[in-house]
Amino acid sequence: MGPVPSWLVQLFVFAIGAMIGSFLNVCIYRMPREQSIVWPGSRCPHCEHPIAWYDNIPVVSFLALHAACRHCQQPIRWRYPLVELLTGLVSIAVVRRFGLTPIGLVDLVFVYGLIVISFIDVEFQIIPDEISLGGLAFGLVVSGMFPALHATDSRWLALGRSLVGAVVGAGLLYGIGVVGDFVFRKESMGMGDVKLLAMAGSLLGWKLVVLTFFLSPMIALIPGLIVMFWKRSHVIPYGPFLSLGLVVSLFVGQDLLRVTGIEETIRFLWEFHFGSGRV
Repeated sequence: MGPVPSWLVQLFVFAIGAMIGSFLNVCIYRMPREQSIVWPGSRCPHCEHPIAWYDNIPVVSFLALHAACRHCQQPIRWRYPLVELLTGLVSIAVVRRFGLTPIGLVDLVFVYGLIVISFIDVEFQIIPDEISLGGLAFGLVVSGMFPALHATDSRWLALGRSLVGAVVGAGLLYGIGVVGDFVFRKESMGMGDVKLLAMAGSLLGWKLVVLTFFLSPMIALIPGLIVMFWKRSHVIPYGPFLSLGLVVSLFVGQDLLRVTGIEETIRFLWEFHFGSGRV
């Protein structure tokens, strides 16, 4: 028997990712409402009728049911197939980039957490501590278990780098929040965002969270302006932009820093944000 075709492997990874995406939808709906993500099983949020397995097939059931509950005919939100598709595609991307290795699996869990955070923050403007603080603990533990996450063979050195990354990540956003509170005379940076970047730092290290710190405002610029002028609102959930910046840093951050160097990269981003001058 010859090797399994790559497209078949990717299809399998996508299918598993989409099924995980179905569970992420449960987390997105229930966590901000402080409901159990384990019990009861999947049910319609309108009529609360349990959803049969054949009506819970990722993406396929949404299309087969014409985007409506089989029992009460209330519409099914587009978020459900969107999260399933996104999770399937992201799963392929992470496996292709990092492989089915311990580090690749850690990165998958990390990205799945970012998906849940992003959709909850968009709707509720909160980031659940269960993910951010739980993710911080997870980052510290897996850093000790798999020191290659921090480019070392030493478990203690990896744990130290994880701690430094968490402190730098939290400190950057907390410092900006303190300055923003003083300038605007109101809360300008939620603590959920601070804890999110602490979680990320524990897994990615301080260099990549610094890179994310500068990348995320660039990503948020145009959507933020659209929200300000279209909805006449200055309240912009920052979690999705931090998450997107973290994904960019995860995939290409090390390559960028390897080519340009951390000092040159930070200097360029600093000047982009704050004008010319020494960092």
